[in-house]
Amino acid sequence: MKRVLTTGLIAAAALGLAACSERAQNETAEAGNAIAADTSATTSNAVNDVDAATDRALNSAENSLDRAGATLQNSGDRAADATGNAMVRAGEDLRDNK
Repeated sequence: MKRVLTTGLIAAAALGLAACSERAQNETAEAGNAIAADTSATTSNAVNDVDAATDRALNSAENSLDRAGATLQNSGDRAADATGNAMVRAGEDLRDNK
């Protein structure tokens, strides 16, 4: 009788462990899927952040180059105006000194 009871308890424990083992496997798979989803979302967010930072940096560089170009153009215009004015004055001086 003891053997039958012991064998029955061992069989019940083995079935219980098998059921727990299957449930543990399912929970492990679910946890793995959740980790994979979190990793995917984090990677996607990181890519978006890098894209946004790159866009901001390129826009800033473009604006800086535009300002530098405008400054050079204005400086060139002022130099041309000054040269033109100097030529006019030189011509007037030549005319007046005749």
